[in-house]
Amino acid sequence: MYAVIRTGGKQYRVAEGDVVRIEKISGDIGAEVSFTEVLLLGGSESPKVGQPTVAGAKVVGKVLAQDKHRRVLHFRKEKEGWTRRRGHRQSYTEVKVTAISG
Repeated sequence: MYAVIRTGGKQYRVAEGDVVRIEKISGDIGAEVSFTEVLLLGGSESPKVGQPTVAGAKVVGKVLAQDKHRRVLHFRKEKEGWTRRRGHRQSYTEVKVTAISG
């Protein structure tokens, strides 16, 4: 069974046992989180599509890590001889999906 969930403005296709990196959410390492915005449930006899979400469906996961991605650099050079180098590290939460119900 798999599900499509929406969190942090993005959509993720998850199955039981998957480890996904999502936009940062609050929660300590080892804490349990649940996602109620389930857009689709599939893998059984026929998929359940929500309008916009599937009623009563829930995905439960466990927080494995709170960390930051690799640094992304933005380098700019102009004709006049000046340069600018800026970086950014996006925060993420690593979640292991433990249960899908619906």
